[in-house]
Amino acid sequence: MRALGLLIILLLAGCASQGLEQRQGYIADLRHPAKGAEPRVKLIIIHYTAEDFPRSISALTGDNVSAHYLIASHPPLRGGQPLIWQLVPEQQLAWHAGSSYWRGATRLNDTSIGIELVNSGYRWVNSQQIWSPFCQPQIAALVPLLQDLVRRYGLRPQDIIGHSDVAPQRKQDPGPLFPWQQLARQGLGAWPDAARVSYYLHGQPPDAPVPVRQLLSRLAAYGYQVEAQMTDQQQRKVIAAFQMHFRPQDYRGLADAQTLAIVSALLEKYGSR
Repeated sequence: MRALGLLIILLLAGCASQGLEQRQGYIADLRHPAKGAEPRVKLIIIHYTAEDFPRSISALTGDNVSAHYLIASHPPLRGGQPLIWQLVPEQQLAWHAGSSYWRGATRLNDTSIGIELVNSGYRWVNSQQIWSPFCQPQIAALVPLLQDLVRRYGLRPQDIIGHSDVAPQRKQDPGPLFPWQQLARQGLGAWPDAARVSYYLHGQPPDAPVPVRQLLSRLAAYGYQVEAQMTDQQQRKVIAAFQMHFRPQDYRGLADAQTLAIVSALLEKYGSR
């Protein structure tokens, strides 16, 4: 019996060296990989849960919504490293993006990794929208996860986006307090160069009005969904989503010179869709 076992091991080792893989009941030939293939994962979409941790993990492991990863506001440490919950295998799609669009693609659940951050989102106080900040330990845990995903899937900075970028008509997460600029300094997301923004301002005041259609055309070129027929409210939501990401100090959705300069600098740096 030992001799038979050794023979099987040697045969399997020989298969592996020849590009053959023993599986349950058959052998797979891996020596002819097709060129007509591409990775499933093309995007990372960041969300906040708008709930505390118990409610977040309950919702994300239920029947209606899911995400690949969940990061607590203060992740517990194991051996000095943060613990992150993986709820869906990366090779499977999760139900996190819903109706969505980015750079000409739809059905983004099919092609993205969804990361949920435990964060209460916002509350209204005297008609003012008050946003909840993201905790430093949470962002510190997010960084190595993003670095790992970027490395393994060959993702570009413009492939790391927020839920509001892909669904601006119905979503606002991760909101204006998410540290996009901080992450971009580490290559984890897009950010315009300040000098180029100043160049594209052409000496205009930042709040100088610009044609809405001109701005929307640039936003569409960068990747946002812009339709031929949109109401004023729908147009403002697209502009506001962009501003929330790249100019969080003012995201009223107004078409102004600074917003146009920012998207122009981004197109120069990262290209159009």
